[in-house]
Amino acid sequence: MTIHLPQGPYEPRTTPLDLAPGGSPLASRTVFSAAHVVADPYADISPDSPAAVDWDATLAFRRHLWSHGLGVAEAMDTAQRGMGLDWAGAAELIRRSAAEAKSVGGRIACGVGTDQLTGPATLAEVRAAYEEQLALVEESGAQAILMASRALAAAAKGPEDYLETYTHLLRQASEPVVLHWLGPMFDPALDGYWGSSDLDTATDTFLKVIAEHPDKVDGIKTSLLDAEREIDVRRRLPGGVRCYTGDDFNYPELIAGDGQGFSHALLGIFDPLGPLAAHAVRVLDTGDTQGFRDLLDPTVELSRHLFQAPTRFYKTGVVFLAWLAGHQDHFTMVGGLQSARSLPHLAKAYELADRLGLFPDPELAESRMRALLAVNGGTR
Repeated sequence: MTIHLPQGPYEPRTTPLDLAPGGSPLASRTVFSAAHVVADPYADISPDSPAAVDWDATLAFRRHLWSHGLGVAEAMDTAQRGMGLDWAGAAELIRRSAAEAKSVGGRIACGVGTDQLTGPATLAEVRAAYEEQLALVEESGAQAILMASRALAAAAKGPEDYLETYTHLLRQASEPVVLHWLGPMFDPALDGYWGSSDLDTATDTFLKVIAEHPDKVDGIKTSLLDAEREIDVRRRLPGGVRCYTGDDFNYPELIAGDGQGFSHALLGIFDPLGPLAAHAVRVLDTGDTQGFRDLLDPTVELSRHLFQAPTRFYKTGVVFLAWLAGHQDHFTMVGGLQSARSLPHLAKAYELADRLGLFPDPELAESRMRALLAVNGGTR
């Protein structure tokens, strides 16, 4: 039955893709989905209150990702750190998710940042904040992802301050970590990270940190939405250090790779694409690169739509699709971020996801889309 979307009439699918849980472990690539949190819609709070999380639904979504063979990247920006989820909430999320991962045998890595700092900080205070979070992640049994820090970006005077801070942290880490370079399109406060707004200069500093401590760096995650730069960085990494793509615009080609290497994945778009992404990597595991591309290339239009500027609000579309897919019973987000995208944007996300067959129950997705249209757009 036709549904009238802001962009025009659309005939929804009636059958989803057959993407059942299970299957062989992913072999040729290490793949993490950066997972979202589910808010408690009945919490009587304001947008600037501490986040109220629905823990049962949040952990159920992680079990969904693990059931398809994906790793979970926890407490990242997808989980709205710095955009609704404070450090106390992130710490609880890390503890609970790490315990859940142990219980089901799932792979988990967790974000380490400095978001407990609420005002201007010295470099010593930045290091101490990182150390506090690193200790919690390591105590939980999860792998650490050293996230880019707004506080460090504000306190650092130049590349040497980044080198000193990261050298200190890598010496403190008990196991190899993932270094995360998040670009200003995801967080404007991170402009000039690694000591320069010139990306070539910043890249040299980034690579110097890794070259001096290759035994403490499992890999890097670059989220700059620049495929050529990622490939260049990937080719300059020391042997044994992985590149985890965070490029939600160009991930199929980067994961597929070329004659000189490939990227693993740590992606926010693999929250809604989790089952399809896992299936595609299993196809890649057989050596069928074209089959892998045939599965993932059509998803790029949806990903580029969700991550369009202002990119930091991509989280709204991710949670919206989780609601349509039946992974949660509501479209409420911590910090009230469900209001960050327009009705036409959400309607287009629905259409693109439905065309891909991403909804396990297309009728449920259609019904929820109709309800959203009725409440927010009237009955045109």
